[in-house]
Amino acid sequence: MTETLRPAPALVVDHLSKTFDGRMVVNDLSFFVEPGEIVGLVGLNGAGKTTTINMILGVLAPTSGSVTIAGVNLGAHREEAIARTNFSAVYAPLPGNLTVVQNLRVFGMIYDVPDLACRIDEMVEMFDLARYRDTRCGLLSSGEQTRVSLAKALLNKPGLLLLDEPTASIDPSTADTIRNHIRDYAQRERGAVLWTSHNMYEVAAVCTRMMLLSRGRILIEGDPRSLPGEHGVASLEDLFIELARDPQEGSRP
Repeated sequence: MTETLRPAPALVVDHLSKTFDGRMVVNDLSFFVEPGEIVGLVGLNGAGKTTTINMILGVLAPTSGSVTIAGVNLGAHREEAIARTNFSAVYAPLPGNLTVVQNLRVFGMIYDVPDLACRIDEMVEMFDLARYRDTRCGLLSSGEQTRVSLAKALLNKPGLLLLDEPTASIDPSTADTIRNHIRDYAQRERGAVLWTSHNMYEVAAVCTRMMLLSRGRILIEGDPRSLPGEHGVASLEDLFIELARDPQEGSRP
């Protein structure tokens, strides 16, 4: 009988550390994300979330440790590894002098997206961008720009999607629609998602697992729906506040 081989994790972070001017920002961090899994990476500002994302994207070189994307070592085969990912963040807007469709076409060509025109139409419809197709992105509101960035992030059906505060500038109704799109993507395409957020409601609603960072280390991790009860608090937000005030309370042995 032939044994079914389990696919490699979409992401493996192995003993990752980053030091800036002698200060440890990410401290011996290890975790994984499986295909189809949405994992929340939460913590106070300065906890190391964005630095971790930037190392996974290859934007920052780690001081030590490694990143592996779908079995491909990022340090040894950066281009191959990055081709399997995509990314969206409010602090990384798309070129403002290009229209919505021009931006999607350029990034689609970079990612070598098949049947690109059809895929662009799908993304424009998914993120309700039809009226802005020929509008320069620099003229859009922050929420509209975020929707274009998310359309770009899903354009190539990435095996690993990195989202840094993806709904921070979007109204609650649109944010709920976007959360549904991301959940559908993870289920339908078996895409893995690493999602940073300060919105604990969002983390509980979307993420199958979460990790809470403090000073570049994981304090706790688990199912965001069950973690509050395990730690004797009423809600995920209460847990976040408690651990932010006293990180030693949640330190893993």
